[in-house]
Amino acid sequence: MAPGPSGFDTRAADLIAASRTAESMYVQWQQLHRDGMRRVHESTVPLYERTAHFRVYASTVLPGMVQTAGYATGLLRSITDFQGTPDDVAEAVRARLARSRVVHEGDHRFALLIEEAVLYHQVCDGPELAEQLRYLYEVMSRPNVSPGHHPARGPSAYRLAAGDLYAFDDAQVAVETLTAEVNIRAPGEVRTYLRAFAELSRLAVHGAPARGLIARAIRSALSG
Repeated sequence: MAPGPSGFDTRAADLIAASRTAESMYVQWQQLHRDGMRRVHESTVPLYERTAHFRVYASTVLPGMVQTAGYATGLLRSITDFQGTPDDVAEAVRARLARSRVVHEGDHRFALLIEEAVLYHQVCDGPELAEQLRYLYEVMSRPNVSPGHHPARGPSAYRLAAGDLYAFDDAQVAVETLTAEVNIRAPGEVRTYLRAFAELSRLAVHGAPARGLIARAIRSALSG
């Protein structure tokens, strides 16, 4: 019987992955958005199309693939204004929505973990936020989507302090921070993030309780 992977094998694989992706591992948003945001969305379409299993942890804003036009417009407008990068918000929103077809087309699965506070972030006006939350509620009922939420007053859990996390199968993890996108492909590091995601999923609420949190957020958006 062939021996299993040793610690040396894992470290070697990590070093090889790091050397191959050194230039793309840490990329500042200012650099990515130097020509606007539309190009970034279009360039990641192949990655989204070939990914079978998405795992997303959202601690700041709703995942891009479940955003409505109104929510995405408010978010991308605020990013453009903050960064001072070229304004192509309308085109970037269309590109984001086009990329999001993977939720409804093809054989893709989505595990979404969203902090409850994210449901209340005023990324857009109240009616548009309510529309976004209703759409999220609808998406969560799809058979290829496994949603979960961490209630604001739920049990303590290990949080991924680095920022929002997008895992593409078992091959790549993208971590979004305030200033940059960190792309991780080293197998050992990817496994660490997936282990953290699994622990977060275990501590989240799912099913009816998760939908109840969204329903409460919708009422709050409409009353505010």
